[in-house]
Amino acid sequence: MSKKRMVIALGHKDLGFTLPEQKAAVARTATMIGDFVEDGYQVALVFSNAPQVGMIHTAMKNLTESNPEQYVNTPLSMCSAMSQGMIGYDLQNAVRAELVKRGIYKTASTIITQVLVDPYDESFYNPIKCVGKLMNAEEAKKEEDNGNHVVMVSDGVFQRIVPSPTPKSIVEIDAIKTLLDADQVVIACGGGGIPVLRQGNNLKGAAAVIEKDRTAALLAKDVDADILLITTAVDHVSLNYGQADEKALDTMTIEDARQYIQDGHFEFKSMQPKVEAGIDFVEAGKGRKAIITSMELAEKAVDGCAGTTIQ
Repeated sequence: MSKKRMVIALGHKDLGFTLPEQKAAVARTATMIGDFVEDGYQVALVFSNAPQVGMIHTAMKNLTESNPEQYVNTPLSMCSAMSQGMIGYDLQNAVRAELVKRGIYKTASTIITQVLVDPYDESFYNPIKCVGKLMNAEEAKKEEDNGNHVVMVSDGVFQRIVPSPTPKSIVEIDAIKTLLDADQVVIACGGGGIPVLRQGNNLKGAAAVIEKDRTAALLAKDVDADILLITTAVDHVSLNYGQADEKALDTMTIEDARQYIQDGHFEFKSMQPKVEAGIDFVEAGKGRKAIITSMELAEKAVDGCAGTTIQ
């Protein structure tokens, strides 16, 4: 009998915002992963990297500014690759330790993952993702002179803003499938993957950030997963979130979810991409379900007793 397969998209809260927080957070996250592995699931992990890639981008930019004759600017795609290795290293070690503690001996591996995007994606003309160091007006002017977009995030404070293109295909998908087929835990597509453009036989990193939940849905489709589990800071999806008439949703059909999006119930940069990712995954095959919940309620949600399920 074949094992059930699950793709888990981990949110910011499940990985921490600083290195010490990350170390503690991945240990808690590994417990959840260990439970699913022990329950017989094959697991692939995708994670958010926004705080970490921002930290790396800021550090590398400060290094360049400290000695521009010795150090050159580090492309955002390279910062994304660094964050995949940094987070993956902590996560795979935490998962390995948790599994060994339970007498389960299987490898957890991190794959530095590239994701192809369309160079004509409309997001390249309408960037929406803030990244990197906070700047004053003078620094922001220099950033714009270098050809980058900036946006004011508060009075007199600016930040670089980059596109968030739709993921088209995962470059290392064959390696990911091979590891899953071998019943290993796979950590891939960190931060939504490193966005790349095809140029002849080469792949060139794009100055962009892919929404990790969209890539998680693409990965879940590619590996024919049974469940896409998206963990976030709230226990369930709600209508009228934060208002007196807030209503938690236990289940949504694809049609319901689309209508709620059309009615403007979900925040454009936070909950809406998660719901859209769930729709994308569920409608691509029979018997699939997408679950949105907190890490603390993940196991109950998979059992149908918590969170919000789209099916």
